[in-house]
Amino acid sequence: MMAVSYEELMEKKLDRIDDRRDKRQGSLIYDALAPNAAETAQFYADLDLLADRTFADTAVGEDLTRRAAERGMLRKGAVKATFYGRFLDADGAVYPVENGTRFALEEYKYIVLGREADGRYILECETEGACGNVYLGELLPLETMPDLAKATLEELRTDGEDAEGDEELRKRFFASFDADAFGGNIADYKRKVNAMQNVGGLKVYPAWNGGGTVKLVLIDQGWRRPTETELAALQKEIDPESKGEGYGIAPIGHKVTVEGVTEVRCNIALQLSVAEDVTKGTVLTKLTEGFSAYFEELRKNWADSDFLTVRISHLESRALETDGVVDVSDCGINGGSGNLILGANDVPVLGEIEVKQ
Repeated sequence: MMAVSYEELMEKKLDRIDDRRDKRQGSLIYDALAPNAAETAQFYADLDLLADRTFADTAVGEDLTRRAAERGMLRKGAVKATFYGRFLDADGAVYPVENGTRFALEEYKYIVLGREADGRYILECETEGACGNVYLGELLPLETMPDLAKATLEELRTDGEDAEGDEELRKRFFASFDADAFGGNIADYKRKVNAMQNVGGLKVYPAWNGGGTVKLVLIDQGWRRPTETELAALQKEIDPESKGEGYGIAPIGHKVTVEGVTEVRCNIALQLSVAEDVTKGTVLTKLTEGFSAYFEELRKNWADSDFLTVRISHLESRALETDGVVDVSDCGINGGSGNLILGANDVPVLGEIEVKQ
């Protein structure tokens, strides 16, 4: 629908008035028609907005959530990160900590959920989202804990994930129309597994190890390799122990193996000419942001690609877009001078950046 402007409406309204009447701006007739034309123009603009909110290709936020729900799809919410932590007394022995005890690290707070057999504790970040994945290190108790000598957040257990974005949900919505999802076919696996928490995308390999076998290779909702804990939880939900007994979402007889993508570390070396008033440290920080964004874009497209290629031209383009960079040359990846072609289940992650001036 095309919005109708105030000027167009006024012209149409005035054309309906006999020319023998005074219709000039400031006349009684003009001033009487103007407010109505303004309100009607706003009404047409609102109709355009309503149309955008109605259809899935343009809807955003809650409107898209409700539209997807009509196809039985729910937007995946944000997830809190969980960690392994260790608490020791002055003698180096495990210090007992009750469930619900809270600790702090930088700006985030963590709560103890339980103890593992190896003496480590599981802690959950109280803040939802990928922001909670950032820190490891020394924890500070938020209450007095006599004889506690050391509290450490040691290892990320399960990733915190941001809520599913509009474009990811929109992509799932339209993908549901591409093929009939039925009885454990590829479309069925993609629809059901993509709807699971912490799954950003997957590739399905039917009969990969003989009849009745299925391999699912996953990337998580933060576009990285899922942790082993996350993979184990997904395996249990899809096909516990890969037995094909129908206790998960996989049909009876489908022995499903769940694996994560393989992250390939990409070390970048390049020759730069920079402006005189720019420091190398500033340029390196900006390059890291630009290259990280490029690699994330590639990872987001992994599930829909046969394989990914890290291209020198794209890296050089990102470098040239960096403030303070005048020219770039001799860009290479992992010691090579050409594009890096990855395997079918490989995704790139940024390694070291070597800047030569």
